[in-house]
Amino acid sequence: MGVNPTLSTIRQIAITVSDVDAALTFYCDVLGLTFLFSAGPNLAFLDAAGIRVMLSTPQGSGAVGQNSILYFKVSDIVAVHAALVERGAKDERAPQLAAKMPDHALWTGFLRDPDGNLVGLMEEKPLL
Repeated sequence: MGVNPTLSTIRQIAITVSDVDAALTFYCDVLGLTFLFSAGPNLAFLDAAGIRVMLSTPQGSGAVGQNSILYFKVSDIVAVHAALVERGAKDERAPQLAAKMPDHALWTGFLRDPDGNLVGLMEEKPLL
């Protein structure tokens, strides 16, 4: 394949909560994180010194407090995802457009570790 993927710093951590509004109060008012934006009633994003924290209610097989996801920022998400699957990671979801932001397109893809934990890949592609 020819791709030698490398992971950079952690860019986003997802935390599953039972109530996003209550969690926002805790993470913003108690911990002092900066609110960035909400994407509906069950999804909010905060800033923790450059690392984005995503608060959401359980999605799919998630359980409150039991499925935080590490998201790694990569370049060329499609090639990196394929190379990591080739290395033995279990493919959970191929990279796809997750959201169009004002200054970039956010792409995400998912893998699973040997214990079944989700590992997210993300790339912030320039808008064309």
